[in-house]
Amino acid sequence: MKRYLAHQCIQLLVVCLGISVITFLLLHLKGDPVVLLLPLDAGKEEMERFRHLMGFDQPVLVQYLRFLTGALRGDFGDSLYMKKSAFALVVERMPATLLLTFAGLIISLVIAIPLGIVSAMKRYSVVDNLCTMFAVGGQAMPIFWLGIMLIIVFSVKFHWLPASGFGTWTHLVLPATTLGLFLAPLTMRLVRSGMLEVLSQDYVRTARAKGVSEPDVLLKHAFRNVAIPVVTVIGLQFGQLLGGAIVTETVYAWPGVATFTVTAIRNSDFPVVQASVFLLALCIVVVNLMVDLIVGMIDPRIRLEG
Repeated sequence: MKRYLAHQCIQLLVVCLGISVITFLLLHLKGDPVVLLLPLDAGKEEMERFRHLMGFDQPVLVQYLRFLTGALRGDFGDSLYMKKSAFALVVERMPATLLLTFAGLIISLVIAIPLGIVSAMKRYSVVDNLCTMFAVGGQAMPIFWLGIMLIIVFSVKFHWLPASGFGTWTHLVLPATTLGLFLAPLTMRLVRSGMLEVLSQDYVRTARAKGVSEPDVLLKHAFRNVAIPVVTVIGLQFGQLLGGAIVTETVYAWPGVATFTVTAIRNSDFPVVQASVFLLALCIVVVNLMVDLIVGMIDPRIRLEG
């Protein structure tokens, strides 16, 4: 297990190094960063003075090493508009985004796992057809449209939940449900297909022949083997959840990193964009590391092969 953990940590460091390179290049993709950061009416002398002040007149490798050193300290520079530390501004909004993301993930699992298991047990029945319709409709439904429909029904018509904002747990229900319904169909189909394959295996029939109760057969024997691809997909879809959070935060005026980053992109506030991209990518990498460790715990053969 220690060797497996060390191997995954080395991969984590390599990926983080790649993320730092991509984040650094964000400022150079559109040409001279000085032209992007200064006003259009800036003079030539002012541009040269700013280029020297920011170190843009140095070789690219020196600039990258300086950026990497600052990133390790959490120093991405100050926001060009708010005149505060870009990293501090992003970290201040990160808990709201993570809260929304993990709440949506939990809701998706609560919906997808039972529906997937029931759909596999009632194959080709009315229940299975309804679950399939939910999966197809959920994957075809735009997340922004779903959010707006939930606001119209539960906020405008029935006045049960607030339509926007951040504060009590009631503000979390609609955006988290939107994200959960966005992710649940794919997870449900994965659980269904995995359960259909596992339920036909000999060891499941043997367990039933021995008199093992049906809940134990489903959870301890069948679902445990289905859990590996499900956990893997959850790790891969964590980034998709953060992407969905951009739309969800916009619809519900949720004060998270996603909407803050979109605003920074519109304002060409590159220090904030760099800090946001680096921190969000780091969260995705850490979550995938945790997924690898969980998969290794579920099936020891995986870490032994690694």
